[in-house]
Amino acid sequence: MRAYSLNDVHATRKRRDSWWTVFLVDPVACRLTLFVANHTAITPNGLTRLSLILGMLSAVCFGFGQLVAGALVFYVSFAVDCMDGKIARLKGTGTAFGLWLDYVGDRVRVVCCAAGLAFGQYVTTGDVDYILLGAGVAVLDLFRYVNAPQMKRVREVVKENRLEQLAADAEAAALTALPESRESPESLESRESLDQEIPESIERATPRASRSTRRGRRLGRFFARHRVRSHLISGIEFHAAVFVVAPLIGVAALLPVSIVAGVLLLLNEVFLIYRMWLFTRVVPAAPHPQEAPRVSV
Repeated sequence: MRAYSLNDVHATRKRRDSWWTVFLVDPVACRLTLFVANHTAITPNGLTRLSLILGMLSAVCFGFGQLVAGALVFYVSFAVDCMDGKIARLKGTGTAFGLWLDYVGDRVRVVCCAAGLAFGQYVTTGDVDYILLGAGVAVLDLFRYVNAPQMKRVREVVKENRLEQLAADAEAAALTALPESRESPESLESRESLDQEIPESIERATPRASRSTRRGRRLGRFFARHRVRSHLISGIEFHAAVFVVAPLIGVAALLPVSIVAGVLLLLNEVFLIYRMWLFTRVVPAAPHPQEAPRVSV
């Protein structure tokens, strides 16, 4: 069996990740991954199942009011969850079912921990606010993970339609050119730069947003050099705030920390939806009726 190095493990990390993962989880997860890869035969799916079991244990700890134990077990569960993808990429043992298992396991862990946290604190204090807290955490998490793939799908459709439109414009320009020059250099250049024209078209369509977009890109490049996504709070930081940071601080921090994290996550989702809306203004999301394929009957 091949002996892997820490550099090999580092090469399997995501190109960009949340700041919580990059700074506070990966330093531990990468070393654990190195040990697992070199000394065990555990599969990525096995690690995913272990992460889910630990997540259930964390929910039980929260349910019994053991906040510190629940927080520590949740952290370990997430660290193990970060390992399955690294092992899959390192050994080439990932499967399509593993992707589904990882996705669903994350949702189950969050919902169960939210329920355990709400139940444990409600039993202890009788405060119904903790029930609302658990429901709010579960709803926010599910909304984010339902919304994300749909936004990705919309962007892919818009990009595809934009490329088709630019190609059609280039072809129309070539057909209307002079007979001795059936296709001008300009049309050739436009065909070769379809991908580059998309962001430029977006900025032209939204001139007021272009300056802030350029500033955002510079900031994004800074974060990219450190392998950190530009979002202040994503789903991962939200989970960390609710299930790790707040419980470690104490009962008094559960509601305020969770509420602040939830508001920040919601604002981030609204911002992403707004950016998607600007993106869709470039071209229609679906082909025009006259461009739709005809089916003979």
